[in-house]
Amino acid sequence: MTTATTGSSHHPDQVTVVRPAAAQDAEALHRLSRTFMRSGALRERPVVRYARDAGDFLIAETVTGRIDGCVALRRHGPRAHGLPGTPSPAAADTARPLAVVYNFCVAPGSQGRGIGSALLEAALARAAARSVSAVFTATTGGGELFLRHGFRFCDGSGAPAVWLDALDPDRGSRILFRPLGPAR
Repeated sequence: MTTATTGSSHHPDQVTVVRPAAAQDAEALHRLSRTFMRSGALRERPVVRYARDAGDFLIAETVTGRIDGCVALRRHGPRAHGLPGTPSPAAADTARPLAVVYNFCVAPGSQGRGIGSALLEAALARAAARSVSAVFTATTGGGELFLRHGFRFCDGSGAPAVWLDALDPDRGSRILFRPLGPAR
């Protein structure tokens, strides 16, 4: 569990804890994500999918129980070739798994308080703990938060093929990636 202090101790509803989601969080995850689904920023997912994939999710929750944000990290098998913009990587680099960040959202009234950064940092720490070599994501926005956290835009080469194949070209998503350090 990670704590992101995004407010003062005098306002407990603004102190946020990042924690792993559980299946019982599915309704709340769906409710939070629905606004972003309607705008086209997130893909439609039914509540049962949130319950099934709860192990992928981290939640930003206030000490009063309000869920202000979420992010999911899915681990994929090793890649067949190198990362974008890198000369042929060592065999050890291609043997380590990849991950994809998806369903990343922060409630509109909670944006600008560091919650997105806390969620992304927790997801990256989770990826590193799982010996992931690189993290990919797609965004319909400008990607500023990802860029601030070391991601770079790419053409998707080196990304998990099953994830790339599932991207909807009509949404206009842009792909970003961030390599992670060597396995420890």
